[in-house]
Amino acid sequence: MIGLLGFVGLWALGRWRGWGDGWLLAAAGWWLVLMLAGLPILAGTLPARLLGGRVEAWLVFGLLALVALGYREVLRAVRRRKVAEPVPAAPGAFREAELDRYARHIILREIGGPGQKRLMAAKVLVVGAGGLGSPVLLYLAAAGVGVIGVIDDDVVEGSNLQRQVIHSDGRIGMPKVFSAEAAMRALNPFIEVRPYHRRLTGEIAVDLVRDYDLVLDGTDDIDTRYLVNRACVAAGVPLLSGAITQWEGQLSLFHPATGAPCYACVFPVKPAPGLVPTCAEAGVAAPLPGVIGAMMAMEAVKWVTGAGEGLAGRLMIHDALFAETRVIAVRRRADCAVCGGRH
Repeated sequence: MIGLLGFVGLWALGRWRGWGDGWLLAAAGWWLVLMLAGLPILAGTLPARLLGGRVEAWLVFGLLALVALGYREVLRAVRRRKVAEPVPAAPGAFREAELDRYARHIILREIGGPGQKRLMAAKVLVVGAGGLGSPVLLYLAAAGVGVIGVIDDDVVEGSNLQRQVIHSDGRIGMPKVFSAEAAMRALNPFIEVRPYHRRLTGEIAVDLVRDYDLVLDGTDDIDTRYLVNRACVAAGVPLLSGAITQWEGQLSLFHPATGAPCYACVFPVKPAPGLVPTCAEAGVAAPLPGVIGAMMAMEAVKWVTGAGEGLAGRLMIHDALFAETRVIAVRRRADCAVCGGRH
């Protein structure tokens, strides 16, 4: 009777104090200890008087209760571990978190599940993590592009923050590629980011571009633009190129392998020094890089998924000051020094 009262009392105290069901197991263990400690006394006539039966029966009862409770605790521990561990997705299938994240893409008829899988398998290189690169990188990351490379040798400065929205005041002085990587990973942990903190040069351009399915160029350096175009033509990789100044921007998809012109076909002569000022020299409206950069990201998503009509063979020009956008046809040049006669 004493052991039974102790068992019930300890269990009731644990429930009242909110200690959990583990105290039920402890109470059962305590009951068993009490029984074992009392064996010498209980071997006589005391079992009949104190316990109301044979001591062996009470010992069997205690052991069975202990085994049952222990088994329950083991099952609960296994269930908790199973819930805590992420369930890997089957090959080619979406994880539950990815289904929720990309649901608005998946329900689009032009993208759907197959299109989203193509985005997740795509590798896109972005040249420049500045005004145009900022929205491009953010939207490619949000869209779920599987591998995103970004190359830039610059660091974040206070004057960048008026328009380069991927960076923050707390990351002034940090290399732009690492600042962009931090923002992209915070936005989407399911993607791979490859930052290249260096200047794109002729020695590495072609080999770097070959690792990717699509290149987006958002630099404001004329020489880099022509270099990226040559590398893309040599590697057979399509190039989405955008440019901005003051209130205007333009973009097009250059891909001679599909019959579209390359950048040099449309702009065969490099502008004279000072003829095309940079943003630092001429200024730029803060939202303009976001407008053109978002358009570039949109064209990238369309190209990867095969949705709609892209800008291959067409040049889009946007005038933000007068809210006008026009598209003009552009063609290959047979005498192009870069792609003429290659495809």
